[in-house]
Amino acid sequence: MMTSIALTLDLTDEAATRSLGETLAGMARAGDVIALSGTLGTGKSTLARAFIRFLTTPDEDVPSPTFTLVQIYDTEAGTVWHFDLYRLEKPDDALELGLDDAFADGISLMEWPDRLGPLLPRRRLDVTLAAGDTETSRKATLTARGAWADRLGELMP
Repeated sequence: MMTSIALTLDLTDEAATRSLGETLAGMARAGDVIALSGTLGTGKSTLARAFIRFLTTPDEDVPSPTFTLVQIYDTEAGTVWHFDLYRLEKPDDALELGLDDAFADGISLMEWPDRLGPLLPRRRLDVTLAAGDTETSRKATLTARGAWADRLGELMP
């Protein structure tokens, strides 16, 4: 049976969302899949930009891959594949984006991962963002399976 762990964090503002992205980037390793879920406007792109800028440079241009579906960044930690699968019509279409390569030895950061259906790996970190108690706050629920479960323990209070 695969180990899993869940943790819910209160993110007080956009800076806290960016901080979470940086923290996760510092823990990421080649072969990891981080699945970002949440409705429009809950901070998926904010977290993804902070994640990528932590591994590249603070002023790295990180456009949303809404129309290209994937952006690739070479970093010392490994190649980061930033997927935005919102416009994906069917799961198999993701194979044309280099999904196999990303999963094999890249770090996959995926917005709208539910669009992958059965192609989404079981061993992953799910990050679900939702509106918080104030206009600028968010709740982040992190559910880790596989190797991420051990690493996520480092964030436990």
